[in-house]
Amino acid sequence: MRLDYLTIFPDFFAPLELSLPGKAAASGLLDFAVHDLRDWTHDRHRKVDDTPYGGGAGMVMKPEPWGEAFDQLLAPGATVIFTTPSGEPFDQRLAEELATRERLVFACGRYEGIDQRVIDHAREIAEVREISLGDYVLNGGEVAALAITEAVVRLLPGFMGNAESLVEESHAQGGLLEYPVYTKPPLWRGHEVPAVLRSGDHGKVAAWRHEQAVRRTAERRPDLLAPSVLDDGTPIVRATPGDAGEILTLQRACWVQEAQANDTLDIPALQESFDDVRGWLGEWDTWVVRRAGRLVGAVRGRLEGEHTWDIGRIMVAPDLQGSGLGRVLLEHIQAVAPAGVTSYVLFTGAASARNQRLYKKAGFRLRTDLPAPPHAVVLSKRR
Repeated sequence: MRLDYLTIFPDFFAPLELSLPGKAAASGLLDFAVHDLRDWTHDRHRKVDDTPYGGGAGMVMKPEPWGEAFDQLLAPGATVIFTTPSGEPFDQRLAEELATRERLVFACGRYEGIDQRVIDHAREIAEVREISLGDYVLNGGEVAALAITEAVVRLLPGFMGNAESLVEESHAQGGLLEYPVYTKPPLWRGHEVPAVLRSGDHGKVAAWRHEQAVRRTAERRPDLLAPSVLDDGTPIVRATPGDAGEILTLQRACWVQEAQANDTLDIPALQESFDDVRGWLGEWDTWVVRRAGRLVGAVRGRLEGEHTWDIGRIMVAPDLQGSGLGRVLLEHIQAVAPAGVTSYVLFTGAASARNQRLYKKAGFRLRTDLPAPPHAVVLSKRR
């Protein structure tokens, strides 16, 4: 992965040479480049800001240096990140999504911000994300860029010495906060390590950790325990055998579109009967969404082996496609996976560009090394 930083304070990025990011750069896994925005100015004062149109306090960063910098730095496939308190909130889901990109260019603003035309222009030539660390204001975008960098690059394959350490940390396992952790000695200043952690029973340890993660999340971040409710309050509920007929109808509507996109009728979901759907409802953990009494969305998952969660049949009624329901269903089916799951896998049509964009934005990667059904591709993601 290549990371570029545009800033008027290049020294802010000295920490990139430290610890694991520095080692990753030395090994060739990462490539960092820090650029002084003033190098694209042409006056003796190297001026990068001016007074705002419309009046008001503060200064606004001028468009000319940014435009020239982008002309030189932006290559096909780059994603430009503007760190700004008015951006979308940064979270683990977004970190996972950005970790799939080949090149990130951080545009670090100062003063009252960057001239809006710079952002509009960047959207014409590259993918643009405006990202905020939280509901507060910093002096500039450099600190936010460093925080985003650390959250993203640690997700790259080969970055962490022990990849398992990514599985059970906060926000990674079903969106829960991490359970309490302990080390030696077993007794310290009157505080004892819970007996279950010293029992040697791995099943009981896993159950205790999951229970503690849920309890801690409920106490500190109850908002994270709502994957089963849509933004409008509509619940995502487990399917019942009585839903089979409506699921079959929804399935055929969705996979006719897939057949058109992939120019083939050789799709299992199109060939299934009512009895087939009733059969697999007993084998898969299936969830549905109803609006005004109508079944408009569904998704299923099941355990493959000991640690892989197989995701399938993400379905959204054609008139609701593009509303974000598919993304919510995908997030939900990941969140309800059993505690021992360490990876997700799914497949979609080789020519289903819209589906592939959804999955890649959610952090899934194409897996050409895994066998795929005819006319399909396989994608996977670490939990």
